Amino acid sequence: MEKHVETVRQCVIVTGMSGAGKTTTLKVLEDQGFFAIDNIPPMLLPQLFHLLSDHRAAVQKGIAATIDIRSERLLDDFVAALSLLKNYTSVRVLFLNATDEVLLSRFEQTRRRHPLGDNLSIREGIQRERLLLTPILEDADVVIDTSLMDPQQNRRRLLDEFSDASGVGVSLLLTSFGFKYGVPQDCNYVFDVRFVPNPFYVAELKSLSGKDEAVKKYLESFVETREFMDACTRFLDFVIPRYLDTGKAQLHVAIGCTGGRHRSVALAEWLFARYRDTAGGIALNHRDVARVQAF
Repeated sequence: MEKHVETVRQCVIVTGMSGAGKTTTLKVLEDQGFFAIDNIPPMLLPQLFHLLSDHRAAVQKGIAATIDIRSERLLDDFVAALSLLKNYTSVRVLFLNATDEVLLSRFEQTRRRHPLGDNLSIREGIQRERLLLTPILEDADVVIDTSLMDPQQNRRRLLDEFSDASGVGVSLLLTSFGFKYGVPQDCNYVFDVRFVPNPFYVAELKSLSGKDEAVKKYLESFVETREFMDACTRFLDFVIPRYLDTGKAQLHVAIGCTGGRHRSVALAEWLFARYRDTAGGIALNHRDVARVQAF
């Protein structure tokens, strides 16, 4: 009697810059039920699909694998392996990124050498690796910039993307943030709401956040807030379906104010309520709402 062969549900390939958090990310995905494989040569991955066709975790949740691509040969192998994998299952490439300065700081803190070689300084290694990985970054399905994320924020971002029961992830991600802490580098559109009156300078609202009704009512009282929301939703009503129809896995919209606690949070909450029924799912992330602000 012929044995029934199951299909591995999906494959998440985790790659990106050295020091951006690939190992930590793999552990989070493993906790979510993925069969995890750390640092596998690209061309071995298609072979594993046959070996894991009866493995419970791989069949029910999928495979998550980190792949380092630090040479032109490995880059060619990656492209070929990706083409083969798509014959077996759904494949998504997750690229982890960070700024040069953040990566440099992480290497210095851990006293590690850059993996591209002893004959390069850490900064030179980062720059060379970024150049090598540019083709993968441009074609990645999901890009996460970990520069300003603490481990808990990174975990929430990954859960938003990969914990969906359908295995597809969210198609619309909304992020509130503070410009003083930097713009999220992996977003597609940024809305700047610093022109809206700031509740931070209202004594009874200062300690609250944009999640609180008192702050929302204060912001709603200004005509510029209401007009902005009308214009913003008209734009997103046009962009969201057209962007996703191009085959992109996700649209990431960021809303920023000065500190990321009041205005951007409230407006992101309103947009979340407006688009909560978006096909493919929606997630909301308040990146800087918990930061202590002393300005």
